[in-house]
Amino acid sequence: MLPGQDFFTKGQFWAGGLTGDDPPTGQTSFETQLGYIPTLSLSRDLNNYSFIDLEWGYYFERIYNGDALLKTASKNYRMWFRYSSEKLEARLGLQKIAFGPAQILRSLAWFDTIDPKDPTGQTAAVEAFRLRVYPTNSLSVWTWVINNELDTLAYGGRVELSTDHGEWGFTYHQDPTMTTQAAGQLPVIIPGPHQRVALDHRYDGYLGFWFEGAGFFADNQQAVALNRYALVTFGADYTVPVGPGLLVMAEIMQSNGWSSKTDSTSKQTFTAFMAGMPLGMLHQLMFITHVDWDENHTYNYFRWSTTYDNFSLNFVLSINPKRVNYDNVHEGLLNTLTGFGTGLQFMLIYNH
Repeated sequence: MLPGQDFFTKGQFWAGGLTGDDPPTGQTSFETQLGYIPTLSLSRDLNNYSFIDLEWGYYFERIYNGDALLKTASKNYRMWFRYSSEKLEARLGLQKIAFGPAQILRSLAWFDTIDPKDPTGQTAAVEAFRLRVYPTNSLSVWTWVINNELDTLAYGGRVELSTDHGEWGFTYHQDPTMTTQAAGQLPVIIPGPHQRVALDHRYDGYLGFWFEGAGFFADNQQAVALNRYALVTFGADYTVPVGPGLLVMAEIMQSNGWSSKTDSTSKQTFTAFMAGMPLGMLHQLMFITHVDWDENHTYNYFRWSTTYDNFSLNFVLSINPKRVNYDNVHEGLLNTLTGFGTGLQFMLIYNH
């Protein structure tokens, strides 16, 4: 190995079981899950102020319902090359691009699948070139080009500014893709080529406070139902001085959609509440409730996790609407217990 060069291996293994009272027709009420992400990293110092590195991770997963294989996946999880210096970072390949201060109701969840309810902390990646420049300690400028599944190049950028009044961000993205697509994790379906703009802010004082505002403007000239969207999220958190500290957080999101061709409109309102507390050095409690006011659906999640060295044990209770409470259920969710009815889950995670 050359001087100044380092080679690392790491990985994440998980195994768990889930039982629920609302299984799909013809399936059992018990699922098991196995997965592993081995990761290789290589870095080399160029001088005292810059280095290059690369990372490759591969994703394996198997989900069984009873003895039947329900889902199998094997694909690249990360595969990127990066150059970094004091004022610049350039990264090319399959990578995570995530930004914005919101934690659950994220108006800026454009390119990731971050979910605080997932004990593994995993998120999807995009094939992209991303450049971040730091002209000063208080200013950073991002730009990216993303290659989607149809080999269409989308591009955009972001400016982040740190001031005495908090952290500010302005984001722009343009996507020429002709097909209809969902906008990340958001309740937004975009009909064809479009532009996205967003403004976000976070302030940490006696209370933590943030907001995210995003607009989606489709260029489709056809008579579509909705081709304009505006989303706004407000959130705040506070640590209550109880025991080791009880962190409470609340967010509200409103999504408004309308058509530039017809009189069609839509409005959705969501709220989320999260509370978390450490118990000693090893244990952590988390509770999340998420309400969709327009559909009158409430989702509840409680997790007790224990972490010891590289191991994490997670016990999860979830209470969600049953299948009969939905007018339309996405086909991809029909064959799993996750997200329907009352469920109990156990998951073991090993990070090395």
